[in-house]
Amino acid sequence: MQESRLFKIVYHLLDKGRATASELAEKFEVSVRTIYRDIDALSGAGIPIYAEAGRNGGIYLMNDFVMDKAVLTEEEKREILTALHSINSTNNIDNRQILQKLSAIFNVSSESWLEVDFSRWGNNGTDNAKFELLKSAVIQQRCVKITYANSYGTISERIIQPLKVLYKSMSWYLKAYCTEKQDYRIFKLTRIITLEMLSDTFDKKSFPELDEMSGQVYSTIVLRFAKEISYRVYDEFDNTQISTEENGDLIVSVEMPEDEWLIGYLLSFGTQVDIIEPLYLKAIVAKQAKGIYEKYKS
Repeated sequence: MQESRLFKIVYHLLDKGRATASELAEKFEVSVRTIYRDIDALSGAGIPIYAEAGRNGGIYLMNDFVMDKAVLTEEEKREILTALHSINSTNNIDNRQILQKLSAIFNVSSESWLEVDFSRWGNNGTDNAKFELLKSAVIQQRCVKITYANSYGTISERIIQPLKVLYKSMSWYLKAYCTEKQDYRIFKLTRIITLEMLSDTFDKKSFPELDEMSGQVYSTIVLRFAKEISYRVYDEFDNTQISTEENGDLIVSVEMPEDEWLIGYLLSFGTQVDIIEPLYLKAIVAKQAKGIYEKYKS
C-alpha cells in the first residue's frame, strides 16, 4: 500500500507542481505525520523531493525531474507505455496527450508499435463506426436496433441488448440478448447491415458460456488440404490442429459447428480440400456443389 501511495504522491506533484502536507494527507486519507514519513522514504529512494515551511512553502519536486529508475525500471516504464498504446489502438481513443505526458515523465520514447483497424479492405471506415457505436452501447447499457443477415441469408430486424464484443477465429462478433427471441445470441459484426442505438437501457447481464448455449452442435471434422493452399490453412487453423503428410498436403482435425456456415466454408476451398471425416458431410457438400454447378452451367 505504501509503495502505491508513494507513486501517487510523485505523480500528483508532477501534475500539480506543489502541495501542502495537509492537502496530501486529506487526498490520500492518511495523517500528516505519515505524509512526512513518505517524503523521507521518497528522498531516501533518490527522488528530489523537498518540503519548505512558510506561507508560500509546500512539498514539491525539483524542476525538470523525470521519473527515473528510482521508481520504475526501464522495462516497467515501457510496459506502461505499451499498455496505453494498445488501449489507444483497440479503443480508438485519442490518448496522445497522456502518452506524451508519461513519455516526458519516464524520459522514454512513445513510438507506437501497434495499429488496429477494425474495417475490411475497401470499407471506407464504416466498420470502425459500427464498432465504436456498439462499444458505446455496451458501456452505456443501451439497446440497439439492428438489421441482420443470418447464415441462411434471411434478413431480419430486431432489438438487442449488447453485452460484449468478441474477437474469435479472425472475426468480430457481438454477444447480446435478443429481445425478440428472448434468449442470448452471438451476431457476426460483418452481417449487421444497419444499426441504431436507442435511448432504452437495460440491466447488466452475464452472457452464458458458449458450451451452455442450446442448439449448436459441434463435431470433429478431419480435412485434407492440398499443399498449394497451405498459406490459408495456417491462417485459419491453429498449429496444434495441423499435421503434414509426406507429399506436403496438410491434415486438419478440428471441432466445428455443423450448420450452413460450415458447408459454405468448406465450399470456399473449392477442389483444394477433401473431407475425410465424417463421411456424411462429404455427401452434403457434394450435393451443394452440384446445385451450384447446375445453377451456373451454360
